[in-house]
Amino acid sequence: MQGILLAIHILVSISLVVAILLQSGKGADIGAVFGGAGSQALFGSAGPADFLNKATRGLVVIFLITSLALGYFAFEKPTKSIMESQPISAPMQPNVPESPGDVK
Repeated sequence: MQGILLAIHILVSISLVVAILLQSGKGADIGAVFGGAGSQALFGSAGPADFLNKATRGLVVIFLITSLALGYFAFEKPTKSIMESQPISAPMQPNVPESPGDVK
């Protein structure tokens, strides 16, 4: 289960990086990178902005869920207390003289 989840997490991570890098920044045009209107035909009439925004949001949600699940599986629950492994010893008695004349 953990291996499958890790594989999904890695694929989503790579896809998320690609989706973020394909998005245009403010004032930049992604169409210029791909040679004009060729990218418009690939992503439909609305262009890449809507498709990439929705894909990025979906990938972020999947990334968050897989990250939380992997963190949960990585957390090792203690199987026993450390107090069980320590031997029980008698409480220490203070050095108290029995009578005032025994003090050296």
